Amino acid sequence: MKLKLGIPKGSLENATIDLFRRAGFAITVSTRSYFPAIDDPEIECMMIRAQEMARYVEDGILDAGLTGRDWIEENEASVVAVADLIYAKQSFGKVRWVLAVPEASAFNSAQDLQGKIIATELVGATRRYLSRNGVTAKVEFSWGATEVKPPVLADAIVEVTETGSSLRANKLRIIDTVMESNTQLIANGKAWEDAAKRSKLEDLRMLLEGAINALGKVGLMLNVHNRDLQAVLSQLPALKRPTISHLSDEEWLAVNTVLDESTVRTIIPRLKQAGAQGIVEYPLNKIVL
Repeated sequence: MKLKLGIPKGSLENATIDLFRRAGFAITVSTRSYFPAIDDPEIECMMIRAQEMARYVEDGILDAGLTGRDWIEENEASVVAVADLIYAKQSFGKVRWVLAVPEASAFNSAQDLQGKIIATELVGATRRYLSRNGVTAKVEFSWGATEVKPPVLADAIVEVTETGSSLRANKLRIIDTVMESNTQLIANGKAWEDAAKRSKLEDLRMLLEGAINALGKVGLMLNVHNRDLQAVLSQLPALKRPTISHLSDEEWLAVNTVLDESTVRTIIPRLKQAGAQGIVEYPLNKIVL
């Protein structure tokens, strides 16, 4: 059994390969080939643009692939959503497709764009958005550099953003959200019905979700004397439930827990002051819930 898996080429490429690395899969990309190597004999990878992924999965050319929910909706593709993988190229979160206009313009809503020109790469979804809002406008496909088109080449744009910084840099302001999107692991309907391929995809989902759960987390282990245990535990976040076990010396205990990486720098000094010894912080690749 070989699972034909599409890896998104472009803005999500590096984040996806890093996510697979955290999940335990080494993907090696060659600039000369669209067929990267993966250290799993049951998977065969192919690099495909995220914009086209859903169509190839729907048609069965690929058994499965990773792409944005935005491109699934844009292509109106009939595929199985195996997993929501909340990561993107920068923030590992959701992205938004927004309707944006020049800062100095008088446009404040979609209705203000009646009869105007809107540039976007997401043509189909934008037209459906305008239809829902009762607006008739000319939607033009943008081949790139969409932010620089208003006000000369277009009155407004629909563009994807994670932080909005690029839009602000180009003196654009957001007036509405067209849709939110995140990366999904999708499968072809027939491949999902195949027992072997479905089992492989479910394993893959578990490992990828485990890798995402571990993002921004670290493990912390330490030793503490019985008398100082409560003082040490009081320094840990209230919702955390550490593992506590006895050492060979019955008067000493080992404490193991998982924390947000951003909080560790303030917690470690307090743990030391409370009596913790042998404090070790270590990285995490996966947390399987």
